[in-house]
Amino acid sequence: MKIRTVAYIFREAFRSMWQNSWMSIASVSTVAVSLLILGLSLVLVMNSNHLADTIESELEIAVFMQTDADAREVQRVGERIGNHDKVSEVIFVPKEEGLANMRRTLGDQSDYFRALGNENPLPDMYRVKASNPNDVAPLASELEGISSVEKVRYGHGVVEQILSLTYWVRMGGIAVMGLIGAAAVFLISTTIRLTVFARQKEITIMKYVGATNWFIRWPFLLEGMFLGFFGSVIAVSFLFFTYTNVITYVQSYIPFVPLRSDTDFLVTISQILLATGVFIGALGSTISLRKFLKV
Repeated sequence: MKIRTVAYIFREAFRSMWQNSWMSIASVSTVAVSLLILGLSLVLVMNSNHLADTIESELEIAVFMQTDADAREVQRVGERIGNHDKVSEVIFVPKEEGLANMRRTLGDQSDYFRALGNENPLPDMYRVKASNPNDVAPLASELEGISSVEKVRYGHGVVEQILSLTYWVRMGGIAVMGLIGAAAVFLISTTIRLTVFARQKEITIMKYVGATNWFIRWPFLLEGMFLGFFGSVIAVSFLFFTYTNVITYVQSYIPFVPLRSDTDFLVTISQILLATGVFIGALGSTISLRKFLKV
């Protein structure tokens, strides 16, 4: 493409935005609002996934040994569990540590401990984490069959509900983002179509004098990309400011809620929105021009 042609395309794109300034403002505003909603949905989905991952990573299986199992047998079971291909981590909790933890929880003056005297009724146990959260239930059933294991607990019923909830959170988030993205494309294409309609005669004349479709399409395509970019910049700026303030508030008053606050997360969100804005603008222009190029 010649430099003169490139200069013409840019000049026409900016001239169209200037002459149709109100339509351009409407387009930028539409992109900004649409991408802001999309960005908020994306932030919500990614934080929901982060929360789901955090919950899943904390799912544990408690393997209680028989009280009469000797040290060698306890060690043998621990090695067997650690070598299992579905196990990612094994932590041994001796019965003395278990009793100490219970004392901290209930208090040394509890009637329960006075009744026990110097006896320790607790067994040795292993805290086991599965490599895949979906393997918790079958892994627990398998570990329960090991000799010298008294019982296995993993929150039967609750774990299945948590895994089901995290699955639907992810699927729901993807569906919401898809719907909002489609709505944004529709709004942008409708807005740009009004600009194209105002120049319908000009496009028709250019077609009759021999201009190619791409020669006509490039200024509108570039205009849509600029409008999408400007709108996405506004959306990213507002979202960045809002989210950083929300993070500061949550960390101050609700520190146990695991929201993502790392720089990479915010940069990724910004890049996605900027790229989406440019893409939506280009796609909106392409959809709008398709009808008018058929002369």
